[in-house]
Amino acid sequence: MKFKARVWKVGDNINTDLILPITAFYLTLEEQISYVFKANRPGWAEQVQKGDILIGGKNFGMGSSRPAARSLKNLGLACVVAPYINGLFFRNAVNFAFPALECPGVDEAFDEGDIAEVDVIAARVRNVTKGTELAAKPLPAPLLAIVNAGGIYPLLEKEGSIAPKVTTAAASR
Repeated sequence: MKFKARVWKVGDNINTDLILPITAFYLTLEEQISYVFKANRPGWAEQVQKGDILIGGKNFGMGSSRPAARSLKNLGLACVVAPYINGLFFRNAVNFAFPALECPGVDEAFDEGDIAEVDVIAARVRNVTKGTELAAKPLPAPLLAIVNAGGIYPLLEKEGSIAPKVTTAAASR
């Protein structure tokens, strides 16, 4: 799983309320994405292109267990890389198949607009613009399996641990 794209940066201590504010929590998934970082970067969600990479600061994703990682994925971001990712956010990212890597120094190695190459399997983050490379903390194999399966629910469905999600078409038969 490799990504190469433009970098967007956010600072330290980004909490889940900045990513998915409570005012957007009960909206549809499509409506929620326009609220991502609306409080600290108005209009940012409209500028993000599918596949872009988010570089977070220290303590990224702190706060509640709300599914903020899902909103970043639904916005079209490929992944997030930060020096330290809050545990609740990290687990939600894995559960929603949104790659999240911890990489010491990544917040200082990139400027917004740089081009990054992120290799999730090899746990490597390269700044193509500046020609530098950093080692990230590898994802443990069980967590990588969840991401590769498309998230925790698709994995549990595949394993037969939970019933498959009923789609509207299937429910109307």
